[in-house]
Amino acid sequence: MNPDRLKNAGSKALLTVDDLRIAFPSRHGPVEVVRGVSFALGRERLGIVGESGSGKSQTGRAILGLTPRPGRATARTLDFDGIDLRHATPAAWRSLRGIRISMIMQDPKFSLNPVMTIGRQLIEAARRTSSRAESKDRAMAMLEAVQIHDPYRVFGAYPHELSGGMGQRAMIAMMLITEPDLLIADEPTSALDVTVQIEVLRILDRLVTDRGMGLIFISHDLRLVSSFCDRVLVMYAGRVVEEVKAKDLIRAKHPYTQGLFKCLPLIDGDRAPLPTLQRDADWAL
Repeated sequence: MNPDRLKNAGSKALLTVDDLRIAFPSRHGPVEVVRGVSFALGRERLGIVGESGSGKSQTGRAILGLTPRPGRATARTLDFDGIDLRHATPAAWRSLRGIRISMIMQDPKFSLNPVMTIGRQLIEAARRTSSRAESKDRAMAMLEAVQIHDPYRVFGAYPHELSGGMGQRAMIAMMLITEPDLLIADEPTSALDVTVQIEVLRILDRLVTDRGMGLIFISHDLRLVSSFCDRVLVMYAGRVVEEVKAKDLIRAKHPYTQGLFKCLPLIDGDRAPLPTLQRDADWAL
């Protein structure tokens, strides 16, 4: 691993990933969808951007040991706070998932339990770190924190009774209720309107700055990542093609990153038709 990556994350990294590879079998042999991803994460906000299929979500899932079978994730190093995740036992994973490491999935329709009320699911998560008496109070407080203005109704509702944005907020509340040390957020604000998005980002920012949480923020929104995160990894075809400070993302050197910015529409300008990304086969090497 490049030693600068560890230095950028601070003297002691919370998470160290070195040469992460994820492969799925096919009739023509194993296909690698993540190829040699390496980074270190401190108590900071690390953004991961790229097109759909670039390997962003699979990277996040692998860190939490959730690579779907028959896929296989391997790494030279996959270390969380001194724990080697490559050899974690089922008992070790139970002590980490949802307590010290949480992940906000991209689509609440597939992540929330359809036969349990939102309140019951929140209490189930809160019970990992709180008493039964405290869990309901914490659940209600977290629903209010993610700008749900009728928390009692949502607390008693089933996932199918909520809109997409409301379900997204409920899922964010569920993942934050234990105040994890590491949060992997996969498109956490994609279904939210701008005002709620800002409030959710404030909650995440507060957990990073006040509690020292590490955050991996996976997104398609380059402008959001450049304004919210500290560092950014740009992924293409399963590998990291560029790592830059978030504030310098718009001035990134790699032609792929430049191309992503050029394809963004402008509210106050005329850009029609939108340019298409001119790809180079060497980017995937």
